[in-house]
Formats: sequence, structure tokens, C-alpha cells
Amino acid sequence: MLTGRKIHLCVCGGIAAYKAVETVRLLQKAGAQVQVAMTANAQAFVGPMTFQALTHAPVLTRTLDPGEEMAIGHIAFAQSCDVLLFAPCTANMLGKIAHGLGDDVVSTIALAAPVGRTPVLIAPAMNTAMWENPATQANLALVSARGYRVLLPDAGALACGAVGPGRLPEPEALVAAVMEALAPRPLTGRRVLITAGPTREPIDPARFLSNASTGKAGFAIAAAAVRAGAAVTLVHGPVTVPVPPGVEAVAVTTAREMHREVMARWAVADAIVMSAAVADYRPAEVFDHKVKKLDGPMTLTLVRNPDILAEVGAARTGAHPVLVGFAAETGHPVEYARDKLVRKRCDLIVANDVSAPGAGFGTDTNLVYLVTAEGAEPLPLQSKEAIGQRIVDFLAVRLADGR
Repeated sequence: MLTGRKIHLCVCGGIAAYKAVETVRLLQKAGAQVQVAMTANAQAFVGPMTFQALTHAPVLTRTLDPGEEMAIGHIAFAQSCDVLLFAPCTANMLGKIAHGLGDDVVSTIALAAPVGRTPVLIAPAMNTAMWENPATQANLALVSARGYRVLLPDAGALACGAVGPGRLPEPEALVAAVMEALAPRPLTGRRVLITAGPTREPIDPARFLSNASTGKAGFAIAAAAVRAGAAVTLVHGPVTVPVPPGVEAVAVTTAREMHREVMARWAVADAIVMSAAVADYRPAEVFDHKVKKLDGPMTLTLVRNPDILAEVGAARTGAHPVLVGFAAETGHPVEYARDKLVRKRCDLIVANDVSAPGAGFGTDTNLVYLVTAEGAEPLPLQSKEAIGQRIVDFLAVRLADGR
């Protein structure tokens, strides 16, 4: 139930605006206090008086409202609620949110929203062609990376006559999403340390040894851990992925730098997820000038880097902190993961074949096995965000069990 919760609803212009009326009614039936803001186009579909009559609260329709205490009403509207819901959110409003534009009351509410502290839900609704447009998909990726929660549209017959994705979810589904956003967060009060991305081992000022890791998997785990209430520290190598809201990020370059930062922090963590693709070796000598090419072959002597996962596994006491490692292989990942689980004293190894289609470095999806002492659970090809959530669910269960 939503008894006593303050839910603020932003309604944008589209035929799906009529569903916002029923959404308000169902939120109130669940015990919520609801207030509404509307774009000018939304008012062409549903009048503000309808929402005011239902909510017994003023409806925000202009950024500069002449009423008392409403001159900066969009700021209070964004920051004084338990959940902020944009439904329906048009392609135009999605673009404004993605690019930080604030030219009406709803877009300025989005700019003032404390994303990362308050759940902000976006429920897009539009024509299928608009939904599938690369610009729309890019905007969805941007807002998701910044911590907004996107509720994917339903597929079916649309008002324009098209058939496909783009329908606003039914009011019951919107209310369920609000309830889920306010559900207890299982990692509240827990500290989670995560490593992500590649490391780079310099050869000279112009060259280095590295790998193809982008850090997407580790960053997705960090975002899921924050949503679950954890205090998250993310030690990451050179990446271009944006840091999720609410995460303490520590940027490093080399394996030895990552080793230093992890060893300084691991003992106070409740859980550690080592998803970084750390270089096993580094050049024995780093040249202070660019090495010129030779006519013949060049020999580069390599030395071992610290094994961070093994060092933490050996140092931890019993099953604390919970320890998760990754095994990115090119053949027989489960067999290697079982061996790694024992050798490095981990609770879970996330194993995958990086040569499999749609999986591995640089992709948005992955095909993994969750390998524990109890067995290996295969997961179907899915987004790295979904896999990150599964790993966080594992952490929550292990920490709750005290194992």
C-alpha cells in the first residue's frame, strides 16, 4: 500500500493522457497523496480541473505561477515527493529530460528532480516509429544511465492506427511500478565495493597493454546496488561509461593502482564484486620516451601484476565480506569458474564466453553462468542491467543469511 506517500505525477501531451486520470484514482485508492503537473499540450487532452477535483490540490501548469507560494512551485513539486512519475512521457519531453532542457513546468520539474535520492519513473508513450527512432533510443539510454527508471511501453494497437510498441502501460501497471519503487531496499546500510573496466599497463608515453572491457557490466551492478540501498564505491579503470548517480567513483589506470585502492577499502565492505578486467601482466620496464620501431622483432618482458581477487579471498574472515569474481573465457567457462571459485575463495563466480554472439566485451547484453558451491545456473542472453540486478539479489540473500 501507499498510505501517506506523496506521489507527484507529470502529464505530457498525448492521447494516453486519459490514462493518467485513472492512475490518479488508483494511487489514491492505495492511500497515496497525489499532485499533478501538466504541459500545455496535455491540457488539450484532459483539463486541469479534472485532476484538481480528484486530488484536491492545485495543478501546476506554468513555471511562473502567480499564486501564493507557487513562484518556484516546480522546485518544491520535484523535491517534496516520495516518487515522481512522468506518465505519459512524450518523445519530445524525453528529449528535453535527456538533454537538460527546461522550457515549461514539466521539463523544469525534471531538471530539479533529485535523481538517485527519489525514484523518478518515466513511462514513455508514442507512435511506434517514434519509439523505434534511434534518437529516441539514444535518449532512453541517456536517462537510464543517469538514474531515471524507464517503464517500457506495451505493444498493441495505437490510436494512430499503427500496431507495435508505444502504448502507455495500463494504470494498474503504473501503480505497481510506483509500489515497487518504494519497496524496502535490501542493501540499506550495507557497503558494497565494485571494480569495473580495464586496466592499462604503460609501455612508453604513447603505448600501453590493455583489453576490450568497457566497464558496462560493473557499472550496471553499481547502479543496481544503489537502487537496493547500498553505499557503493566503484573503483574503475579507463572507461567512457557515465558513473551511476549516488556512486562514489575512484578512477585508476593500472592494475597496481586498482590493487592499492581495493586493498585500502575491502576490509570495511560487506560485499565485494570484482568485475574489472585487470591486466595479468605489465611490462618489466616502462620507457620514458616513445620506443622507435626496429627492422627486426622486438621483445617485451612482462611481469605478473598483483592478483587482487585472490588476495582479498585469502585475507577475508570466513564468509565476510561476500566475494564475487568474474571469469571471462573463450571456452568452457563453467569448468574454469568452478576451479576459480575454490582457488580464490569466492562465494560466486560470474562466468561467460566472451566469444559468444551478443556477449562479452563492448556489448549491451551478456550470456553468463552464476557459479556457486551449490552449482551453476545458466542465465539466458539478457541486458547487463538485468544481470547486474541478479548479482545484487544474490548479495542481498547472502548478507541476509549471514553466510
